[in-house]
Amino acid sequence: MNVFSFDIETIPDVELGRKIYGLDDLTDKQVGYVMQTRRREETGSEFLSLEQQRIVAISVALRSRDGFKVWSLGDSSASEAEIIQRFFDGIEKYTPDLVSWNGSGFDLPVLHYRALRHGIAAPRYWEIGDEDSSFKWNNYLNRFHWRHMDVMDVLSGYQGRCRASLQNVAMLLNLPGKLGMSGDKVWDCWLEGGIEQIRNYCETDVLNTFLIYLRFQLMRGHLTREHYLQENQRIREYLGEQPQPHFKEFLAAWPEVAA
Repeated sequence: MNVFSFDIETIPDVELGRKIYGLDDLTDKQVGYVMQTRRREETGSEFLSLEQQRIVAISVALRSRDGFKVWSLGDSSASEAEIIQRFFDGIEKYTPDLVSWNGSGFDLPVLHYRALRHGIAAPRYWEIGDEDSSFKWNNYLNRFHWRHMDVMDVLSGYQGRCRASLQNVAMLLNLPGKLGMSGDKVWDCWLEGGIEQIRNYCETDVLNTFLIYLRFQLMRGHLTREHYLQENQRIREYLGEQPQPHFKEFLAAWPEVAA
């Protein structure tokens, strides 16, 4: 079984913002802040509607029978279309179980709009049983199926008032959490040329998400305690072998799980 824990990071789609608000004479930075200001006037929050968000990073934690690894799709100069295509190509190739935190409410709808924008085909992802009968009862699109598990949604009992943040649940489980970065800092970081920092942050988010998923699998009886500890140790060993500082920081901030 292949499991993809995934996360995306986004910035304002300033190209769309220019069209919506007629801002041809402004810089990208100015357009982005106008978009956020307009949104705050409309809703009280600067959080843009999903079709106005552009994806700059997609990270994946993959657990396969060959092992475990974490990476960001494409290189730091890859276009949005390329990293989205890589994401859906992975689904075409592996038909993984997808794991996310708020993926149903954010990550996947944004991916839908952006794939639509770039004309990206993803037949395996959109399959609901027409070509593969097994997808009729378990597909990526049905909220209550398990081929995509939005762990936040499941733990909240699908009740909006019961939802918790990834950061708070990571803290609840004594996991490292976000380590000084957060989603509301991504736009400013992007403007400063910090794409590598954004990608690193996205990778630690998928680590937190996957570790919460493992705890949930233990709770629902799909992992024994022994197997759960083995999976945690596998991830520790992987992180210990990686040279990147953000992986070393994550490992240093992650206490050992009691046997």
